[in-house]
Amino acid sequence: MKPILLILLLCLTSFLHAQERKRTCRTLFLNGPQQAEHAYFLFDGKQSQEVEFPRLSLSPVYEFRPGDLKLRLLTSPAVEADDVPEGMPSVVIPAGVLDFYLLISHDPANQALPLRMQYVNAGHDHVGRGDMLWFNLTPKQLAGKIGRSTLNLPPMKSTLVKEPALEQGDYPVEIYFRVPNDDRTHPLIESQWRHDPSSRSLVFVFDEGNRRAPRIRSFSDFRMAEKKKDD
Repeated sequence: MKPILLILLLCLTSFLHAQERKRTCRTLFLNGPQQAEHAYFLFDGKQSQEVEFPRLSLSPVYEFRPGDLKLRLLTSPAVEADDVPEGMPSVVIPAGVLDFYLLISHDPANQALPLRMQYVNAGHDHVGRGDMLWFNLTPKQLAGKIGRSTLNLPPMKSTLVKEPALEQGDYPVEIYFRVPNDDRTHPLIESQWRHDPSSRSLVFVFDEGNRRAPRIRSFSDFRMAEKKKDD
C-alpha cells in the first residue's frame, strides 16, 4: 500500500501547489478607441472586477480564482449569473491555464456589446522570459530572421519565437511578406530591435487602411519575479 499512498500524497501536494499559485491575466485592445466608451467589468461567475482595455500597452495584471472560468464582459458589475444580460461577450478559460492574455477586438455582429474576447495561454511552459508571441492578423505570408531565430508565419496564424538573442542587447530583424495571388516577395522591415531577457513580448502584424504593407506593433510584458516564502 505504501506506493499507492506515496502517489496519492504527491498528487495532493501538486494540487495544493497549483491552488497556491496566483492566476493572472493582462488585457489588450489592439486598434481599440483612444478613450473607452464605457467602464468594463469581467464577471467570473462569482464576482466582478473592473478592467482596462488599453490599445498601446498591456493592462495591469489582474487575478482570477482557480478552476474552470467563463468570463463575461459587462458594462456594469454583476453579482450573480442571472444578472448578466443575454448575448454579452464571453470566453472559457480552462482550469489548467494559470496565466493568460485576454485579447479584445471589434465584433459588429454582437448586438448586446460589439466586442469579442480571445484568450492566449501565457504560462511559462508556453511563453518564457525573453520569448516572443507573434500574431499575423493579415491574409499575407510572413517570413524572415529575428535575431538567431527564423520566422515563418502563415496568414491568420500565431507562432512562438524563442529568445532572439542570448543576452541583453540589439539584434537584427529582417522580415518579408507576400500578398495573396502574387509570387513576389516584398520587404517589410529591416531594423535592429532590443532584446530584454527579463520580459516576454506580444507582436502583432495587422493591416491598416489601404496600405499594401502591414504594420507591426510589439508589447512587452515585464513582471517582477515572485519572492519565495523563505525570503
